[in-house]
Amino acid sequence: MRLTLDEALAVGSQLEIAAINGTDIIPLSPTLAAQCGYSMDSDPWGNTKVFVSLLGCYVDKQADVTFNLGLRLQMYGDGLSKQVQHDVTETCSYSRWASRDILCDRNYMEVSTLMVTPEVPVTIDGQKAVAPNSIWKMTFHTSDSKVMVLKDAHRAGYGAMTTPTRLVLRSPYNMPETYSEEVAGVPMEVFSVSTYYKQVCRLAILDLAAACPTGGLVFTDEVITWHVPRLIPPLISSTVKILETHMGIDGQRLDKTMMAIRRYKLSITESHVVIELPVGSPDGYYKSHAPDYAYHITYTVEPMLELLWRAEDTQADTRYKVLFPITTPLMPRPPHVIENIVPEQKVFSVLLGTFLHDVELHNITFSTGVLTVAECNARGFDFQEHRFANRSKTFSLRVPFSDEVVLKHNPDPLTTVYFLPLVFGLLILPEQIPFPHPAELEASLEDVVLPTTTGFCDQDNFYISVKYGSQGDNFQTMILHAGSWRELDTELYSLTANSTHVSIVVPYTAPDTVFEMVQSDSIRARVDLLLLETLNMWQLNDLSLSCFFPLTMTECYSNGTVTALAVKVESVRNLNPEYLTLSDQSCKPVLSNERFAFFSFNLNSCGTTRTFFDNVMVYENEIAIHYIICISLTGLTSSFRHTVSCYYLLNDTEAMAFHTRPRNSDPKADPGVGQLAVQMRLAQEVSYDLFYQTADYPVVKYLRQPLYFEVELMRSTDPQIALVLENCWATLHEDRTTLPSWDLIVNSCENLDDRYIVFHPVVADARVHVPAHVKRFSVEMFTFTTDETVLKEQIFVHCDAVLCDTTKPDGICSGQCASPLRNTKPLKQTVSKREIRQQQISSGPILLSDSSNFV
Repeated sequence: MRLTLDEALAVGSQLEIAAINGTDIIPLSPTLAAQCGYSMDSDPWGNTKVFVSLLGCYVDKQADVTFNLGLRLQMYGDGLSKQVQHDVTETCSYSRWASRDILCDRNYMEVSTLMVTPEVPVTIDGQKAVAPNSIWKMTFHTSDSKVMVLKDAHRAGYGAMTTPTRLVLRSPYNMPETYSEEVAGVPMEVFSVSTYYKQVCRLAILDLAAACPTGGLVFTDEVITWHVPRLIPPLISSTVKILETHMGIDGQRLDKTMMAIRRYKLSITESHVVIELPVGSPDGYYKSHAPDYAYHITYTVEPMLELLWRAEDTQADTRYKVLFPITTPLMPRPPHVIENIVPEQKVFSVLLGTFLHDVELHNITFSTGVLTVAECNARGFDFQEHRFANRSKTFSLRVPFSDEVVLKHNPDPLTTVYFLPLVFGLLILPEQIPFPHPAELEASLEDVVLPTTTGFCDQDNFYISVKYGSQGDNFQTMILHAGSWRELDTELYSLTANSTHVSIVVPYTAPDTVFEMVQSDSIRARVDLLLLETLNMWQLNDLSLSCFFPLTMTECYSNGTVTALAVKVESVRNLNPEYLTLSDQSCKPVLSNERFAFFSFNLNSCGTTRTFFDNVMVYENEIAIHYIICISLTGLTSSFRHTVSCYYLLNDTEAMAFHTRPRNSDPKADPGVGQLAVQMRLAQEVSYDLFYQTADYPVVKYLRQPLYFEVELMRSTDPQIALVLENCWATLHEDRTTLPSWDLIVNSCENLDDRYIVFHPVVADARVHVPAHVKRFSVEMFTFTTDETVLKEQIFVHCDAVLCDTTKPDGICSGQCASPLRNTKPLKQTVSKREIRQQQISSGPILLSDSSNFV
């Protein structure tokens, strides 16, 4: 008899089975079940089958034809109080008994035989009754015979009983009194007993044996082949004839049509009965496993073999039935990772599978941490589970390149390699067995946008704009200096940056520029920039910007004096302007530095020559190095020649014509009264948006921290007025005439001996309406020292500002730093007399924060 319990009823529950024997309820432990003819099998999802032998202990047997069975099923949930109870009763009829029946079930072997004399009616005290047969003792045949009375056999775990017509013996597998024997290459377990039982007026002896296969399996990936010996010597003593062969599944016979549909095969060879079952038949089930965290599967199916044979000597029939659960060995099924990445879409797409239906994806480990499936979808990853008709499944995942879980690096300046390491966290149900599966996804894409550089010039500066590429500001700006690249000094030049650009202002006289060519009224200067990715030393972009800047090289005055400027150009890189002289080598530069030499001389001196051409008198001299200067380390020499010429007209007549007309009245000037004010303020940062107020002084700064000054003409909107800073200097005291002092701006130009002075451009905005009315410059915080001793940890800054008429540019009013030579002076030991200009302004005191930082 077979009872099937559906998973919908049993899943998640603990099942206990008890036999109903009249009014008694007998719990069936595994030992008692094997002893009494009960077996149970269930798959991992709760589908349960209970098999009961019709000759079991607690089955009511009516003439061995009608059988009444009762079972009580107890299912417990999470707690013992949550239980469901079902009583099942069933009546079955069965009459196909053979002389001998042998049953091989999952947990026991059973043999029954027709008794020579069945139970017979007798009369006791005038009443008819049945005289039952009773077992007295049993002799177990092993290497050493062992005798037990019935009570001892039951206590040892064996089943022995008589029914109205049959003697039944039952033994669990692997008992001390059973033994193994190989028959036709198939291992068998044998149970052999001589049974003494009492009949009316006599004692009978029956020899019974059961032999059940424990092997005989051959596995391939597609087919399970089960071999059962055709003749089993422990059960056969003479020649037999096989009358019937049947195959079934789960104890139920299959006809030939169903076998053909299922592709089952049953055949008989000289030595074996052979059953072939395709792996994956719907009568079985697959199960997932993860030994050593590697994915495997097994397939389980329970075929039945039923034989009926007849002994030729006794003509006795034997029905031999075997229920044989088969589980294949572990079959490795490593999951496949299928990448379907289209780099242009910038999305990783991966398919993981294939798995059985008892596998779930629990979480995914990324480089940044572990996310559950729900968290992946909430984050914007597209995770899906795909189920198929055969109950298998796959998992798909899509992750955008832009997410932080994706790693990336650049093998070259234009290419990005996107890398996504994953560990899929999988679970086998219902056992909750975890196992991981790693995957690594990689894609390359030429998607890097390099930064770009553009530039232009005005009369004083180079203006360079760097637009960031796709990597942002992940680069260094290098500038060419003396033939080699060095990092741009952000304190020397004005830099303004935002999220997309950085703007750089470089004065054309900056130390990092080169002079390419000199003309009579201008100079062509060049600045070279390089954008460098320093980790791999990749040159991302470069810019070489050349512009002409106004510069008067020679001025000839009517009083017979000449000023001339000699400039060191790129083609004479080793020139030292200090060694330049006029034709008379005693006439040296009035001022010089590493880039300029400034001469001032009279036309009748320094070897000047004079030549007459028609009505023109030409004076000429030559600026040159008149001797070789050897460079001891390099062996290089420098040569330089620059001709200075002045042209004067010998005789010149100018005709002037004028016309008069009478006027109605004498001209009169309308008197006007006004006041112009200039203020100097110290800004808190380079944006010049916030300024220190009077209450904030003294202002405390660290050494070399930038000081941002702004000088502004107040209460004027006249665009024809321009403000020019003539001179600015610093002192220790509020008195602008005290010593020592340090020049910051001289003759409208920054002091080149102080390379930390920078003019900042001014553009019109909501506050500045006339840019010509405002001048801005910065200087790094410093202090005065003598013999390495700090004189005082404060400075005051003073400026002379000139208000100019822009319609009449002349001298200092030609523009800020329009002088042909940037004047430089050392630390002042004396203070020259300063002519009072239109406006004088000062700022301070500014205190040094920590003198211990002074270097």
